[in-house]
Amino acid sequence: MDNKREVQQFLTALRARLTPEQAGLTIFGGERRVPGLRREEVAQLAGVSTAYYTRMERGNLAGVSESVLYALARALHLDDVETTHLLDLARTATGPRRPGRVKPAPRVSERIARMLDAMRDVPAISLTRLGDPAASNALGRALFPHLFPENAPPLNHTRYLFLDPRSQEFYPDWEKSARESVSALRLLAGHDPADRALMSLVGELSTHSDQFRTWWGAHTVRTHTSGTKRLNHPVVGELTIGYDVLAIQSTPGLSVTTYLPEPGTPSADALDMLRSWVADRQPAAHMS
Repeated sequence: MDNKREVQQFLTALRARLTPEQAGLTIFGGERRVPGLRREEVAQLAGVSTAYYTRMERGNLAGVSESVLYALARALHLDDVETTHLLDLARTATGPRRPGRVKPAPRVSERIARMLDAMRDVPAISLTRLGDPAASNALGRALFPHLFPENAPPLNHTRYLFLDPRSQEFYPDWEKSARESVSALRLLAGHDPADRALMSLVGELSTHSDQFRTWWGAHTVRTHTSGTKRLNHPVVGELTIGYDVLAIQSTPGLSVTTYLPEPGTPSADALDMLRSWVADRQPAAHMS
């Protein structure tokens, strides 16, 4: 990635989304030609000169101190994740340029794999940072059948979202899930722009998906470690299910996501049906 271009687009987008009223500025008359703050207003709020902020917004964060970066984060009302992304971009700008490299794919340990299998009543899937399934239990595979085709390798979840038309039927709130996926990749790119596998995936999706390319250009960064998803499951129908993403501290780049609906709801009944469906299929699977 071009670090200067990334910084420029990120700061410009942040400045455009914040109105003077939201920033606590009093504006007297006059027609404004920009949708958000002006550069001089951001500089005033951050306590730096307009020339210095302009230099930063043009993509030059080399040598900018952490105190100035945090002042800029406060001025632009950045949350913790956006602040981390800004610091990552500054670290890349200041440090030595690292050549692109292929990072080894993280592997699930036998103990984690056994743990997932032991969680028979809870759908669970382990994903890599790029969305490749690394391990799963039977109920997790049944909950996301498109990701785990029979007699074929699992599908990358991010590619599935943008390149597989079935995903838009499976996720009734497809746009929300797809935007979250783009946001997570954008955060990864700021942290490690030399990751060749990441850049290859971004390039592939930008080439083949107009929506990915548009949302990637918005520079939105968020983490999504807990929440709910609506699924239109081909076996048990529509259900709303809560998810929690658990980092595997012993293996950076891997996480385990578990899924559970609210007790006593139709979604809980649907998951019970899926458990029975999986149990009925297990003997046949063992006999094959």
